[in-house]
Amino acid sequence: MSLLKLTALDAADLEIISAHMQDAVITLGDIRFLKASGKFALIANRFIWQAQKPPYERRRTGLSFDRVLSARSQRIRQGADDAILSLLSISFTPDEEPSGTVVLTFSGGGAIHLKVECIEARLADLGPAWETPNQPSHDR
Repeated sequence: MSLLKLTALDAADLEIISAHMQDAVITLGDIRFLKASGKFALIANRFIWQAQKPPYERRRTGLSFDRVLSARSQRIRQGADDAILSLLSISFTPDEEPSGTVVLTFSGGGAIHLKVECIEARLADLGPAWETPNQPSHDR
């Protein structure tokens, strides 16, 4: 399977990135907000949903947002760099268009809110996939 590279410039594009990032596992220490440059970035272990049967796969993936004015977290323990977050979705709530808020929602009720001038996101796989025996489940 080839490496995935996507760009989102509107809410519909962001929904596609959200679908590919669903159930990505992220270590809190792999999330950065670079306020001076208006960038927010993370590295995740993305679940490859295209694999319909075992062995399932994950792949290291970078996700970044440009033109970020502010970032705030909700129900995420700061300073616990080893803490693991499981991404459920990425959504956009418009404000005065094209600005608005990108919300990264995690299992357990945590969220990161990014106030953005406009949607400008990039997803890029960073290397080869590896096998994982488990498929994420939302039945629990």
